[in-house]
Amino acid sequence: MRQLSLVLDSLPALREATVASGADLAAAANLAELAGAFAVRLGITEELRPVKESDVRELRAFARRFELCMPATQGLLKVALELRPDRVLLSAEGWEGRGAAVPIDLRLRPAAVATVLRTLEEAGLSVAIVVAPELDAVKAAQGLGAREVEIFTGSIVDLPPAERRHELEGLGDAVRLASKLRLGIGVGGGLGFDSVSEVLESAPASRRVSVGRALLRRSLLIGLDRAIRDFRALVD
Repeated sequence: MRQLSLVLDSLPALREATVASGADLAAAANLAELAGAFAVRLGITEELRPVKESDVRELRAFARRFELCMPATQGLLKVALELRPDRVLLSAEGWEGRGAAVPIDLRLRPAAVATVLRTLEEAGLSVAIVVAPELDAVKAAQGLGAREVEIFTGSIVDLPPAERRHELEGLGDAVRLASKLRLGIGVGGGLGFDSVSEVLESAPASRRVSVGRALLRRSLLIGLDRAIRDFRALVD
C-alpha cells in the first residue's frame, strides 16, 4: 500500500489572502489522519511566508506524522533540528515563495546540499531530496548520499497529451533507475484526481505520493474525509 502525504500549504496561504486569524492546521491534520493520510506536510521558505514557524510548530505538536519541506539552508536547518519532523524533504524555493516541493538543481551548490543532508541524517532524521524526473537528477541525488528521492511531477501533469506521454516515459525511466539504485521513491507536484493514476502507471515503484491543492479544493465540495478516501482509492 502506498503512503499518502497531504500537503497543507494552501491553508496558511488562504489565511494570508483573507486576513484570517488561523489556518486550522491541527483540525486538518486530525481529519486527514482519520481518513487514511499517512502524513501531513508543510513547506517553508526562509521568508517564512505564508507558512510561519508557528504553523510548523503547531503541526508538529498535533500531527501523528509530520513532514517538513524546506530549502537546504543553514537557517532552516536549525528549525528542522529543533522540531524533529518525521521526515524532511530538501527542495528548491517553491512557486512564488509558497514552499511547494519543487526540485533542487543539484548542479548548483552540491556541497551545501550534501552538508545539510548529512547533518539531518546524523541527527537521526529521515531525509528525501526532491528531484526532477530525469536520470541525471536521480544519479546526482544518489551521489550526494541521499537514501530517498521525491520525483517532481508538476512539470508533467498539465502538458498536452503528446508531450505528457513523452515526459511520462522519462518519469518511468527515472523511477526505474531510482529503484535500481535502491532509493526510496515518492512522486509529487501538481497531482490531482485526473492525473495521479496516469503518473502511477508510469511509476509503479513509487511507494509515496504527495498531494495538496487539488485534494483541498475537492474537499470544499465534499469534505476532507471523503476527498482523502477518494484519492486514496486512486493511489492504492
